[in-house]
Amino acid sequence: MRLIIIYMCLAVWALADAKISYHGFQMYDVVPKTSLQLRILQEMYKESKHDEIDFWVPPRGINIPVHISLPPKSKFIGTFRLVGMETRLVMDNVQHYIDQQNQVDLKFSPKGKAALFNYGEYHNLADINDWITNVTTVYANITKAIEIGKSFEGRTIRLIKIDTGKVKQKDGFFMEGGIHAREWISPATVIYMTGQMLDRYGIDAKITDIVDSYTWYILPVFNVDGYEYTWTTNRNWRKTRSKHGACFGVDPNRNWDYEWCKEGASKEPCSDTYCGPSAFSEVEVKAVADFITAQKGTIKAFIDFHSFSQLWMTPWGWTKKLPTDYEDQNAGAKAACDALQVDYGTKYEHGSIANIIYVASGSSADWTYGAEKVKYSYGVELRDKGQYGFLLPAKEIIPSGKETLEALKALCTYVYHH
Repeated sequence: MRLIIIYMCLAVWALADAKISYHGFQMYDVVPKTSLQLRILQEMYKESKHDEIDFWVPPRGINIPVHISLPPKSKFIGTFRLVGMETRLVMDNVQHYIDQQNQVDLKFSPKGKAALFNYGEYHNLADINDWITNVTTVYANITKAIEIGKSFEGRTIRLIKIDTGKVKQKDGFFMEGGIHAREWISPATVIYMTGQMLDRYGIDAKITDIVDSYTWYILPVFNVDGYEYTWTTNRNWRKTRSKHGACFGVDPNRNWDYEWCKEGASKEPCSDTYCGPSAFSEVEVKAVADFITAQKGTIKAFIDFHSFSQLWMTPWGWTKKLPTDYEDQNAGAKAACDALQVDYGTKYEHGSIANIIYVASGSSADWTYGAEKVKYSYGVELRDKGQYGFLLPAKEIIPSGKETLEALKALCTYVYHH
């Protein structure tokens, strides 16, 4: 009997980690036309469970589409239509888009010493760690791999430091990707830009200038456990992988110790915006925060890359009130957005987090600005506007990387002179 119980437990655990299929799931654009319809969606966003309804983009306002993924035979779409909301089918089978996401466009693969793996495809965590080891070996004269901590599941959190030593006592520039696990274009874009900064250093005058002007701290994958989980088990996972009651994970972009767990964050452990049992409860968040604090105020700019919606956002996230530095922060965002659209015509909006997307307390950009006084702190939502959402095809990695690198150059120039 005991052997049977053990076998059953092992079977349950195995099923819990089996790869989740999204076959038959559909993604809709749902458009609230009245304030009542908007409130209905907002309440659903706060209360609904992830396996019942998944808001890829939360309700932002009247006449603004909300991207929602629904399981097969969901009754929600009928409810939306019954109360008069507009609906449009965007993906008829989410699993199909997951399967197609990593088709590689080899013609976009860049050349150079740092291009020993294909920048035009998505990579799992092991490949990314190998890449970090490779580039910091090839460019050992100006780079260093730094292990800043361990994740909940024991994975190493690694960043790349770039310092050419050309300028003494220069300011730091910190950028990170992959704080939300399912947003694959974020690490891919950060990795592409880093590779270009290293390969083109000493060749491209503008890249050489920005690399020389700052000490760079680049964290390709913040949420290492969650990111790995999107490859092995659930492509649509967002949070960390810590355990809280019957549910797993905390939203690492609601866990920072600045205006923690107020509006725009949930105290419900099963929510995708769960703020955690306390600020900095997540070891990943605490590790990054401790590293930034250890730089003793030398970091002048910070960017947290997300997807999707094409937004370049400033503090605050916790309130719609604008900070005293907003004019300068937004001018930097505008410079970035103007440069970003030159190559492909990709248009980004810019403004404060709470005003341009939604109120979100306990975010990284609010903490770096509010607690660490990093004036030029930004949250950036990369491509696209919702056609593919989190499942952006691999063929768009290089265009995203190229245009975002142009934005980064422009922002660096602005920040350096302000």
